[in-house]
Parts: sequence; C-alpha cells; structure tokens
Amino acid sequence: MRFHRPKTTRSQIAVIPMIDILFVLLVFFIVSTAFKKPRDVLRIELPTVREIPSDTVADTRSTIVLDAVGNVTLDSLAVPEGLLQSYLAAYQKQNPGRKLELEADKNIPLERLLKVWDALTKAGIPIKDVPARIKVSK
Repeated sequence: MRFHRPKTTRSQIAVIPMIDILFVLLVFFIVSTAFKKPRDVLRIELPTVREIPSDTVADTRSTIVLDAVGNVTLDSLAVPEGLLQSYLAAYQKQNPGRKLELEADKNIPLERLLKVWDALTKAGIPIKDVPARIKVSK
C-alpha cells in the first residue's frame, strides 16, 4: 500500500530582499553620521615658579629623608630604628607650627614607607599635610 507523501521542499532564504534592506541601512548610517572635524590646537605655555613675581615667602618645611638603605633622618638628625614616632612627637612640641615634608628614595621598600606614615599618624600628624617627594637616583 502506498501512502501519499507530500513533496518536501528545501527552505530557502530570500537573499535579494536582505541585500536591499542592508543597502538602505548602509545609506542611512552614511547620511546620519556626523564626522569629526579637526579642531585647532591651542598651545599653552604655563609660567614656572621663577617667572611669577611674589612678595610672600613660601613656608619652609622640615624634611624626613628615607635613603635607599632605609635610614631615616629628620632635619639632618639621624633617627634610630623604631624611634621615629617619639622623635616626631618631640619635634612637634618644639616646633608647633612647622610643617613636614617626606623625601623618599625610589628604591626603598613600600613596607618602610608605610612604617614612616604609621609613625606620622601615631604622632598626631595627618599624612595629607605631609607631601612626599620620590628621589630618582641617576
């Protein structure tokens, strides 16, 4: 017995209408795109500190120096290991209005720098008031 089987046709994708749609989208994006215009570059030369006349004298700061070996000096006074906090507390009592500045060598370990910041905090000196400079050895 033969059963009727409908013929199976392969499904086809209509490519021509897709090409038309893509062409319309391409034209739309080309027309609606705003291309960047080259902008003029304005060269600005900022004045340096030496070029600005000033009547006021900048405040002098005392320096905490960390050398490459890890030795700490406070205003050319060598500080023994572990006594920086007490030296800073005594320094603050002797010079109440004087500000500090940290000068560290590039090659010191981060742990040593964190110990100095910890000593500053324990001595009651905010870290944000102590600017840090890193010395690059040449």
